[in-house]
Amino acid sequence: MAWIELGRLGAPYGTKGWLHVDSYTDPPDGLLKYREWALRLASGERVTRRVAAGRGHGRGLVAQLEGVASREGAASLTGAIVEVERASLPPAGEREYYCADLVGLAVRNLEGAALGTVSHFVDAPAGAVMVTREPGGREHWVLASPRHLRSVDLAHGLVVVDWPAELP
Repeated sequence: MAWIELGRLGAPYGTKGWLHVDSYTDPPDGLLKYREWALRLASGERVTRRVAAGRGHGRGLVAQLEGVASREGAASLTGAIVEVERASLPPAGEREYYCADLVGLAVRNLEGAALGTVSHFVDAPAGAVMVTREPGGREHWVLASPRHLRSVDLAHGLVVVDWPAELP
């Protein structure tokens, strides 16, 4: 079964078991559409909790999970990764991809130069950035926008970008 990381639980919020939630969905409250979350704890154990209540709060969310009724109970979940089954995600639109589907794909630029493989994505103020890593450890930070992401071939495991191999 494939799991997709959609957020992370933060510090307790109040005294009745609520938690701050850092959502990786766009919009952030999209995470609340999933009524059941698999939580990957620091130990690697995965536990399932239903979302009892949730709402937007500042730039993130706050949520209360069933079975968590105290600040101490919430604190025990701080740092847990919120995951959902890949099969429960809606299909991506045309020229849209889930970041998790691109991780591990080879990346080449328009000139054919290899830029490594997709390591991870970073949310930056100017938008998402795709981080590629070459075998020697060198990284390329590529803006993940239609202008720079020219094509994605999931079947062949290749992303083609309009990005220089060497920045001036």
